Amino acid sequence: MINIHGIVKAPLNEIDQIIQNAIHLNVMPGVVVSIATKGITLKEQAYGYAYRYLDDQFTEAENPIYMRKDTIFDIASITKIFTSIAVMQLFEEGTLSIEDAVVTYIPEFAENNKEKITIRQLLTHTSGFESGIPLYKMGKTREERIAIVLKHGLVNLPGTNYKYSDLNMITLGVLVERLTGQRLDEYIKQNITEPLGMKDTMFNPPASLKYRIAATESQPWTGRNLVWGQVHDENAWSMDGVAGHAGLFSTAHDLTILGQIFLNRGKYGQTQILKPSTIALMEQNMIQAIPDTEHGLGFELNQGWYMDALSNVNTMGHTGFTGTSLVISPKNNTIVILLTNRVHPTRQTTSINQTRRLVARKAADAIPVAIPGHQKAWFAGFGDNKKSILQAKVNIQKPSILTFQTWYQIQKNKDFGKVESSQDGILWRELDTFTGISNRWQKQSTSLPIGTKFIRFQYSTDDSVNGRGWYVLQPKVKTGNKEILPQFTSNDWIQRDW
Repeated sequence: MINIHGIVKAPLNEIDQIIQNAIHLNVMPGVVVSIATKGITLKEQAYGYAYRYLDDQFTEAENPIYMRKDTIFDIASITKIFTSIAVMQLFEEGTLSIEDAVVTYIPEFAENNKEKITIRQLLTHTSGFESGIPLYKMGKTREERIAIVLKHGLVNLPGTNYKYSDLNMITLGVLVERLTGQRLDEYIKQNITEPLGMKDTMFNPPASLKYRIAATESQPWTGRNLVWGQVHDENAWSMDGVAGHAGLFSTAHDLTILGQIFLNRGKYGQTQILKPSTIALMEQNMIQAIPDTEHGLGFELNQGWYMDALSNVNTMGHTGFTGTSLVISPKNNTIVILLTNRVHPTRQTTSINQTRRLVARKAADAIPVAIPGHQKAWFAGFGDNKKSILQAKVNIQKPSILTFQTWYQIQKNKDFGKVESSQDGILWRELDTFTGISNRWQKQSTSLPIGTKFIRFQYSTDDSVNGRGWYVLQPKVKTGNKEILPQFTSNDWIQRDW
């Protein structure tokens, strides 16, 4: 069941059906999935079409192009990770401090009460900027549009709210350009992608690569019709295809290298692009004072809406509007990349987030839970709006204790594992509740009320995010010196050795 890399293959194989179902439902025309653990790529698969439609009316192309493992995607906002790396390289060099005010390096940024905004606040989306503006409708040149961003006002006081904003990253791209004297694409090529051997990662890919590029959206409002080989994001396009928030194209292979940098503490092969201390800084939650969100320096953290069962306090990631996502789990030494062209031929399609979650869920499930003694344990399974019950009949006439071992990673305060007892199988009494993360196998015991005829383990989930789930091993009932093994049955729980 478990292969030589310590991974269970079955859940990875089940990803195929998840993707095929999504394509069948027109969630997206095509997909490339890549999953790597401990530096080994365990799954890299292409599905569907890179180019299928002529326009936003879903007119079928006469010569569609199938997706390939090396298809190049417009990665949209995953570009922000590269911009953040560039900023942190300048931090390492001593060129800047993340606590510096942006106006130290870009004086005109002070306009509209922005003089106190720090580089850290741009990296964590706490500057006070609104989400974005239709920059492509404003100004005529890249320089004019940069000036518009730098002068733009705020909607929140700096440091008081989290609001994801492209304007933060556009500004950081300008910061890199001002401090290095290079345009952002030149800096990223020279200092990140070229040293790492990321040959298919670039801004403004040449026309000669068009046959390998996934088509995106029909955009008549920009005068471009079908966007294919140019950046999809209108604002990045209006900035000559080079901006801190969007513009990069890449492949699953190259993004695996990017992910490996963060698992290897800044190093890939013999190339070190960031110090281990910088990586540690980037993956910290820098906005703990702001509730209901977690964000590092450039990275989103612990976002179950697309990381699902890989969610953890130090799980890093980012998504892109074109249908891309990157999840990096240091705890599991795992990288999950999902690249799609979900905006082809229009963005007015079904959300891709369910597919993102399901792929991450299967990747997590492929990582075995080390069950004590290599025994089989009961596993509650996965599912949204799920209620799984593992039940047994007992006859408790004397003071008794239910003992068991358990391991769980359950979405905190939203999903729950409960131990319950009943005298008639209709009315149930809650004896114990589990939510959050156990971190290890734990021995548990709970007193059973006299008169108990039934005991059960009930696992319930909400309508979206799952954790790794709930395991129960060797549930026993102890009465005095006697120990019995109740015969548990379930239509949902399964016994497995991983």
